[in-house]
Amino acid sequence: MLDNTKKRNIEVVFTPSLFQFRQIKENYIVVIVDILRATTSICTAFHWGVKSIIPVKTIEQARDYKDRGFLVAGERLEETFEFADLGNSALEFMTPKIKDQEIVHSTTNGTVAITVAKEGTPNEILIGAFSNITSLRDYLLTKQENILLLCSGWKNCFCIEDTVFCGALIEKLIEKGDFTIHNDSANCSLELWNAAKDNLIGYMEKASHFHRLRKYKMDDVFEYTFTYDTTKVVPKLFDNKLKDTLKEENN
Repeated sequence: MLDNTKKRNIEVVFTPSLFQFRQIKENYIVVIVDILRATTSICTAFHWGVKSIIPVKTIEQARDYKDRGFLVAGERLEETFEFADLGNSALEFMTPKIKDQEIVHSTTNGTVAITVAKEGTPNEILIGAFSNITSLRDYLLTKQENILLLCSGWKNCFCIEDTVFCGALIEKLIEKGDFTIHNDSANCSLELWNAAKDNLIGYMEKASHFHRLRKYKMDDVFEYTFTYDTTKVVPKLFDNKLKDTLKEENN
């Protein structure tokens, strides 16, 4: 039975390189955040029926899976691997061809953050994006662990879009549950969200990655990325594979 009288801590870590300095180190769930674009793409893939996603850190690992017959998705510095079947845009995952497939995924920031989070041995590793924010919130409210939001950032640097999402999720959590904001990063995330939420895409003009993707003509995904609740999935890492835990629990 859930103990809803016990407060849980929420912490935000701005980049994978700071994960080692986290304050929460036991009895916790990690939520990986890479809004532009990996976690948005992962949620979309499960919405379109992918069976599982295997996140890997390196291009070499992705190529090895490709040689073994797996579908591969991913990018480095906005360029899709020459051997990949899909890139890292959520729009590319909106296709029936991924239904019931197992896809290997490797990206500049998001899958690196997943690898780093595994080293901290959390109770669960989940995937978060605006596209699944309410489903994710509802799932977290059924748990008793502390919550650590790990931003993928950009090459281990702070980024605005991940931090704004953390603030949005924190707001939704504290509206429904009893939580303690555990560090200044979480407070900063809330402040940034309050500044951004009335004009989310407009605020993203401040984000360097927003302009980086626009430069490479990858801005067609922006409206979808910053739309709430386009999916009802909660991707979770089971050993080395991401699966939709909502679907797994219903089977």
